[in-house]
Amino acid sequence: MTQGIGVVGLYVRDQDEALTFYVEKLGFRIHTDVRNGDYRWLTVQHPEQPSFQLGLFLPGPPIHDAATEQTLHAIVAKGAMPPLVLVVDDCRAAYDRMSAQGVEFTQAPADRYGTVDAGFRDPSGNGWKMIEAQR
Repeated sequence: MTQGIGVVGLYVRDQDEALTFYVEKLGFRIHTDVRNGDYRWLTVQHPEQPSFQLGLFLPGPPIHDAATEQTLHAIVAKGAMPPLVLVVDDCRAAYDRMSAQGVEFTQAPADRYGTVDAGFRDPSGNGWKMIEAQR
């Protein structure tokens, strides 16, 4: 029997905006995009990690009531959610490529703890650390 984490969810303010960002700017691809009424299950995956999906989910019904939805939108917009980590071969080259694609960085690449890392946020406010893989 195989077990493991297949999907990690991320709250976004607009699924279409998030989809454009993750596909066009970060190079992810669509894995699943299905609807059930107003609910949309939308996941993307990195082409080098086919067994892992990142869910781009809207806070709200049927999972959250209106007050919780509003609170979650505010928390995400403030960048208060824990950062995600994108591992790359060359942080500076990825920074240059992604900056040219319009990704707004909160931290330029810096040598730290024996590697190079940088920071950026998605259009919803979710924080990312981009870390150069140890060789």
